[in-house]
Amino acid sequence: MAALTKGQARRLAVMAQTGLARSIYPVHTPLDGDVVFAAATGRKPLVDPLLDLAELGTSAANAVARAVARAVFTAAALPFGPPWRAGVTALHLCYPSRFILLLDLS
Repeated sequence: MAALTKGQARRLAVMAQTGLARSIYPVHTPLDGDVVFAAATGRKPLVDPLLDLAELGTSAANAVARAVARAVFTAAALPFGPPWRAGVTALHLCYPSRFILLLDLS
């Protein structure tokens, strides 16, 4: 895990939230609680703070989008609707699952 300043951790979370926008529609509405937090252990300093943070943020956004997709694809059907496997072509997630994403890119 990288050594990030408070500002870098905030930027990482902002970039990771792009993954929510890629996978959930609508996203960031006043009625939901979708949020991404970033934390760092400080074990590995960034060699190039700008480029390394960009790489971490890109990886985090991709991982968040994939995690949402995997959650949807493995979810069981609710009693009042079909699962995605039943031929649903448009999917709208009103209440996305909360999950914690830990990236160890060392």
